[in-house]
Amino acid sequence: MKKLVVITGASSGFGLALAKRFANAGYPLLLLARRLDKMTALELPNTLCRQVDVTDKPAFATAVAEAESVYGPTDLLINNAGVMLLGSIENQDPLEWQKMLDVNVMGVLNGMQIVMNSMKQRQTGTIINVSSIAGKQPFATHAAYCASKYGVTGLTAVARAELSASNVRVLSICPGAVSTELLGHTSDPAIIEGYQQWKQSVGAIHITADDIAQTIQFSYELPQAVSLREIIITDTKQDA
Repeated sequence: MKKLVVITGASSGFGLALAKRFANAGYPLLLLARRLDKMTALELPNTLCRQVDVTDKPAFATAVAEAESVYGPTDLLINNAGVMLLGSIENQDPLEWQKMLDVNVMGVLNGMQIVMNSMKQRQTGTIINVSSIAGKQPFATHAAYCASKYGVTGLTAVARAELSASNVRVLSICPGAVSTELLGHTSDPAIIEGYQQWKQSVGAIHITADDIAQTIQFSYELPQAVSLREIIITDTKQDA
C-alpha cells in the first residue's frame, strides 16, 4: 500500500487538484482545510477530511496523529494552505498583513514541526512547501504577501539544510499566476481588477491548478535520493 500524503488547504485551488491527483494514484490521504464540505464532497477513497486551521497547531497535530493511526506515518506533507490579500503598504489593514503571515508562514512551520521528527527517525520523507513566484521577486500591491512567501522560500531552505542528513527532502514550489480562488480573498475591487488585467497582459491564462499538482506529484515520485529543491513554474507566456 502507498504511504500517507497530508495536504493542507485542500478545499480549493492547488489543494483540491492535489487531492484528486494523489487519490487517483492510489495514495491514502489526510485533507485539511477550513471548509469541510468541499473536501467531503469529493468522496475520495482512503481519505480522512478534517476541518483544521493550520494556525491551530494542536488541532493540526491531532488530525495528523489520527490519520497516521489509520494509514501509518506521513511520507509526504504538502503545505499548501495560504491566503493572498493584496494591498498597498500605505493603506492596507494591518490585520490582513497578520493573517497572511500567520497562515502562510506559521502554518507552514507548524506542519513541518509536526512531521519532521518522525521523518528523521525513519530516515525518509518529503515536505513540499507551496511558495510563489512572489517569494522570489517583488510585485506591486503584494508587500505583505511577498514578505510571507519570501519567508516560505527562506524557511524551506533552512529546513532542507537541517533535514538533508536524515535523507528527508524539503522542496519549495513557486507558482506564477494561476486561476484559483486565491485572489478572491482580496478586499479591494480595484486591485482585483488590476490583477486580472495584469494576468491577461502577461499571458498567464492557460496554466491550471492541475498543472501545479502534476508537477508536485512528479517531484515527489522521483527516487528519495533526488531532490528538486526549488521549482518555479509559470505559464509559458508569463513574462514577469
